Parts: sequence; C-alpha cells; structure tokens
Amino acid sequence: MKNVLVPVELHSSIDSVFSTAVQFARRFDSYLEGMPLGPDLPDLVAFDMPVSWTAADQNTWRELAEESQHRFIDFMDAEKVPPHEAGAHNLSWGWAGEAAFGDSHVSSYARIFDVTVLGRPGAERGDARMATAEAALFESGRPVLLAPPTAPAILGDTVVIAWNQSTETARATALAMPLLQKARRVVVLTVTEHKVNGPTGEQLAHNLRANGVAAESLERSAKGRSHGDAILEHTAAIGGDLLVKGAYTQSRLRQMIFGGATSLILSKATLPVFMSN
Repeated sequence: MKNVLVPVELHSSIDSVFSTAVQFARRFDSYLEGMPLGPDLPDLVAFDMPVSWTAADQNTWRELAEESQHRFIDFMDAEKVPPHEAGAHNLSWGWAGEAAFGDSHVSSYARIFDVTVLGRPGAERGDARMATAEAALFESGRPVLLAPPTAPAILGDTVVIAWNQSTETARATALAMPLLQKARRVVVLTVTEHKVNGPTGEQLAHNLRANGVAAESLERSAKGRSHGDAILEHTAAIGGDLLVKGAYTQSRLRQMIFGGATSLILSKATLPVFMSN
C-alpha cells in the first residue's frame, strides 16, 4: 500500500478525500500522487451547444488542473506531508498532469497504484460522480477507497468485512490484507439473508487469524431491511471505521434496475469504504 492515487476534482467532498488519503498514507508511509480530474466531456456538453465546442477548451482544462493542484498542495502542506524526493520511500506527495483528465484516463492510470482514493458519489450537483467510481472499479483492476462526505476521525482501527461469501468480496478481502493486519479489530459480518454459496464468515475469520489478523465473525439478520442498509447499520453498531466490500456481486445492470447493496453503499455510506470488483 505504498503508492496511492488521488484524482482531484473540486467536488463537495474533496477535503474529505484529501483527509482520508492522508490518514491512509500515514498507516503505510505511502507516496500520494495527485492527478487532475475533470468531468467527462459528454457531461459538460448540452444538446443545444455548438458541435465545435466538443473539441474542448484547452484553457479551461488547464485552469481546472491548476486549481486542483493548488488545493491538493495546500492540503498536503497543512498536513505537513512533504513533496516527494527521488529515491525516497516515505510519506510524501507528487503531482501528475498539466490538464484535467477524464474518467477513462484516470482509471487506466490507476492500474499501477495500490489503491485509488475517491469521493463517495452523491446525487446533488457538485457531488463526486458515480461514473468516476464505477470507471475505477471496473477498469483499473485495483481497489478503490471511497471517502465519505465528512472526513473520518479514524481510519482502519476497527474494520468490518461485509462477507457474503462471494468471489468479489474474497478479492476485496485479499487486497485489503495490509489494512487488516494493522487493524486493532476485524469483524467478518455476514447478513444471513444475503449470501451466496461459499465459505462461512467463521471460516474466513479463522484463516485471517492464521495471517496475524485479529478477526472475529458475526452473523446478523437483515430484519426486513435491504442488504445495504443492514450492512451499514450493523457496521455502525459494531463501531466500524472502515468497511471492506466486494463491488457489484450482482450485475451492475440488475442493481441499476432493482437496487443492491453496492449501489446503496455507494450513495449512503458515512464511513470510508474499501472496494474492488
């Protein structure tokens, strides 16, 4: 977890993204690389705008990148995170890009980082975008750490694994192993009504303990709530400050139509969420 990508778009929760990224990086003495993120062009182009505008105004993209860079550097300075020096492997920051990039470029660049920190998507204008989170989850091949709208006070002390016995959650758990090994407490949470065929939570906890993780298992009922609501409510009751979950264990299309735990957590979580697909 030594290399952390922080795409910077000036949305409503960007300070929480910075804070979450710095807290994460302090746990591993990591390098944080900021990168300017702009909305994908189709999001900016109205149907009645001249077609020639779709070539994009390069000055606008540069201005976005410059403002993003200033915000990122100012935050790093305030947190006393030093700029990166060649050959060093300690807590530090760097910056990539002179113009804002779209989601596809950012998600492909994320393939060489251990984790990408993004804002949790929101429904209001000015919130972090769902398209960015989904691009990173589906195109990077690496895990994503979603920062909540409000910066967390603690990250990674009590970790909850939302274990539904699926392949996606198994992958997320494996990728989160460095976090799990540093946690004071790890709870493998299974919501009884929402699981697939696979090893039990206690079996996972047993194997995690063999890897030096202070893991325990807990099985709880949804009691008529949706899977996502049950995960978030039980995680809050446990006192979890980080949630580990596999993304879209049902198809993305099915979740768009019928809803699902990933979609709900992407829109409602108030704690950091570590996800992979």
